Amino acid sequence: MKKRTRLEVIRDLLQILRLRKNVRITPLIYKSNLSNNSIKPYIEELIEKDLITKTQEGKDVFFNITKRGFEFLEEFNKIKIFSEAYGL
Repeated sequence: MKKRTRLEVIRDLLQILRLRKNVRITPLIYKSNLSNNSIKPYIEELIEKDLITKTQEGKDVFFNITKRGFEFLEEFNKIKIFSEAYGL
């Protein structure tokens, strides 16, 4: 099995959040197939770049995709289709 690139992991995280609202960290870890330690830098970067939001309600922390995150996914998928068309 081929290891995912950084961008593929980011795409996977955004796709999970695109399908569900208010996702907690544990389901995000399971669905993305990442460990708690390996997901943290991705989460921090995605929040910093305004691709996802983190909200807290009491003790619960939730993640959601932003409009910018949706746009990133759209462009990423266009590039993937384009590169596959050329066998890259």
